[in-house]
Amino acid sequence: MPKVTEHGRPDPLPDPVANVRRALSAAGVADTVRVFPGKVPTAAAAAAALGCDVAAITNSLVFELDGAPLLILASGAARVDTAYVSAQLGAGRIRRATPDFVLEHTGQEVGGVAPVGHPAKIHTLLDTSLEEHGTLWAGAGDHHSMFAISYEELRRITGAHPLRVR
Repeated sequence: MPKVTEHGRPDPLPDPVANVRRALSAAGVADTVRVFPGKVPTAAAAAAALGCDVAAITNSLVFELDGAPLLILASGAARVDTAYVSAQLGAGRIRRATPDFVLEHTGQEVGGVAPVGHPAKIHTLLDTSLEEHGTLWAGAGDHHSMFAISYEELRRITGAHPLRVR
């Protein structure tokens, strides 16, 4: 049976993108999801498609910390320093998650992970450098979709802890 929207129309979006849309709606955020004809799996590709600064792209990076997922929402212009983040958290070693681990915990594939729309809440950190941008763009669940949001709204809907990540 095909998925339907809240208006009873067929929903042509892939499940992960539909889940992101539902999460945004449930959080009271406007649906700004844009679907592109080509893939935008990297911050550079997304910035080029959107005509914005790569620093305004919010990468949703999944790491593993003590067997649990850790989602770091980082600027597309930043490289996360996991040792630095670990020291700030007083935590153990933070490791890049495998694609299977990412899919299991987010329901989304690497390169298309969104900050929301996951099967369960994930401990999330928000790169404070993103606060410099009025509009942020984040992945919306697959390689073809992005959505716009403000820093404060992103912090609110994810429950993320603001933290310098480099």
